[in-house]
Amino acid sequence: MHQGCVLYCDPLPEQPLADLDQPNRLLLLDQVTDPHNVGAVLRSAAAFDMGAVVVTARHSPRETAVLAKSAAGALDVVPLARVRNLSGTIEELNGRGFTTIGLDASADSTLEALAPTEPYALVLGAEGKGLRQKTRETCSHLARIDMPGRMPSLNVSNAAVLALYIADRLARRP
Repeated sequence: MHQGCVLYCDPLPEQPLADLDQPNRLLLLDQVTDPHNVGAVLRSAAAFDMGAVVVTARHSPRETAVLAKSAAGALDVVPLARVRNLSGTIEELNGRGFTTIGLDASADSTLEALAPTEPYALVLGAEGKGLRQKTRETCSHLARIDMPGRMPSLNVSNAAVLALYIADRLARRP
């Protein structure tokens, strides 16, 4: 219900990936444009203690009220970093020793088979389009999440939480 108050404020400051404290687990989004999905991904990233969620400067939503509400407080917990060139960022992460895994329903390997270890970055594409070609080519691996039902893929925010769960479970295995 409206309370008769208006708050004017500046947008949240940009957080370049280089300014973050050397995170070992990242989640990268390739042109995911729906603020509800980005917010839900942020919430899942917070639940799995990810170092940051990385989005592209263009073709991704700003930190609006819709995104913040969908994130349910995760914007205060998980840094949301913006980069100009996602494939360039993936190349940089590869050079820093990260395993970069792009999720793709048609990949030859499963995420379980790759068993990511830190440092790693999971890369998810937009619904419908999936990962862009250059992003696919730049990732060190492509992986799928096998689904037992008649739907071969999930909504990006659901795929993110499942991938985070699988990667976290495998990374914690002795």
